[in-house]
Parts: sequence; C-alpha cells; structure tokens
Amino acid sequence: MTAGPIAIALTIAGSDSSGGAGIQADLKTFSAFGVYGASVITALTAQNTRGVVGVDPVAASFVGAQIDAVLSDLDVRAIKTGMLADAAIVEMVAGRLRQGQRRLLVVDPVMVATSGDVLLAPDAIDAVKRELIPLATIITPNLPEAARLLGAQPAASEAEAVAQGKALRFLGCDAVLIKGGHAKGEEAVDYLCDGAGVERFVRPRVETPHTHGTGCTLSAAIAALVAQGVAMREAVGRAKDYVWRGLEAGRTLGVGRGHGPVDHLYAIRRGPPPA
Repeated sequence: MTAGPIAIALTIAGSDSSGGAGIQADLKTFSAFGVYGASVITALTAQNTRGVVGVDPVAASFVGAQIDAVLSDLDVRAIKTGMLADAAIVEMVAGRLRQGQRRLLVVDPVMVATSGDVLLAPDAIDAVKRELIPLATIITPNLPEAARLLGAQPAASEAEAVAQGKALRFLGCDAVLIKGGHAKGEEAVDYLCDGAGVERFVRPRVETPHTHGTGCTLSAAIAALVAQGVAMREAVGRAKDYVWRGLEAGRTLGVGRGHGPVDHLYAIRRGPPPA
C-alpha cells in the first residue's frame, strides 16, 4: 500500500531572525506534526530573545506574488496568518484568499511581540477586522489582542473572556480561541467559542520567562492538525498540549539571553512526537 500525499500547510507571517517565532516557529511546528510547510514572508525583522531591533515590511505586491506562486502549485489544505505588518499587506492577503478555493484559515492577530515591541501598524488593526477575520475558520487572540480588536479593556475574569470571544465571532469568523496566558493563576485557561458553545482548555501554568513564540506556535499547531483532517476542538486541545510540553522543555533549552523560545522539537530529544 502506498501512502497518500503529505498534508501541506502555508504560513503567511514575518521572519524572526532569532528563529523562535514567526515563519521559523511555524515551519518547525508543521514539521513536528509531520506536515509539509510552505511560507509567504510579509516582513523581515531584526530581533533576538531580548527584543526587536528593526522591521522591514515586504512590498504588498510581492506578498501577493508569493501567495500566487504557492497556491497555484501546492495543494495547501490549511493557511495560518501571523504578523502582517501593515494595512496594505492585510488587504493583499485577504484579497488573495478570497479568490479561488476556500481553505481552512487560522488567523493569529499578531500585534505585539513577547518583548513588548509593536508588530502591527494601528491602521492595520481595522483592516484585520474588516478584511481578514470574516474569512477565518478560527482566530487566536490573546487577552490584550482580543481587547484591542473590540476596543475594550483586557478581560479580568472568565466571564469577560468568554463574552469577548463571543463578541469577536460577530466579526464573521467560525470560531474564536481566547488565549489566557496573560492572565494570573496557577492554571493557563484558553476559551474556545464556536457554534457549539464554549469549551475550556486547561493546563498547569509553566513558570518560565522563555515564552518567545508561544502564540505563533499554538496557531501553527492548530493549522497543522486541521490540515490533516483533525476536527477543530480536538486540534485545539492537541495544539495546547504541544505548546505546554514545549514550554516545559524550553525552560532548559538555553537559547539566547532574554525571553528564550519554546522547544519546538522537544519530541526528538525527550519523547514521542505529538499523538
């Protein structure tokens, strides 16, 4: 018996020169799940684990050319978007994704890096809400991002987080995953709001400063799993488990002198691949 074609996922995001987030984190995550990764680079960043030194957005027309090149040739089953830098790039990406075959779309509305550096121009936030989110199968904002999209204060309770997740669904996406990593407490709780209601995903909080790339990694893991045909709720649970294990392993990875990355390839060194 011959195996079928490998599942392919596409990441549309910025490059992280230190390798812990962005395109680099996405491709590592796809590989960890046995998915072939393609990429469209939206911006170059000069950064490391201590911060972002500079950002150079790619011309929107060339972002479009990259998308055309990939989608005209590869059988992409799922697409993940990350850092999109400015409104022109957001509008270009959304315009290309509206054309032709609709694919599963995971939108990570990246606005600020772990270091606190701003990665999305203010005018691009409205473009994300207007152009991109209505195309999404799921969006994955953290608590500050969810609040910014809604023009509200970050949720201070579970009830507020769930309410913001439900409100974001009215922007047109199928599902919203509110990531609770910025909240306090011994547990890290994410809230999935979809057509079936609300599901909580809970893991013990990992006390570590090495959280660089966690948001990129979670959304990329979801994209990898749905590209393989995994149902969304199962994909979210497995993706959260992958990030949790990567955080645990990343505590001793020893990369950089600041906020180090999660260990995307922990399974190679420390145990079996994600089930």
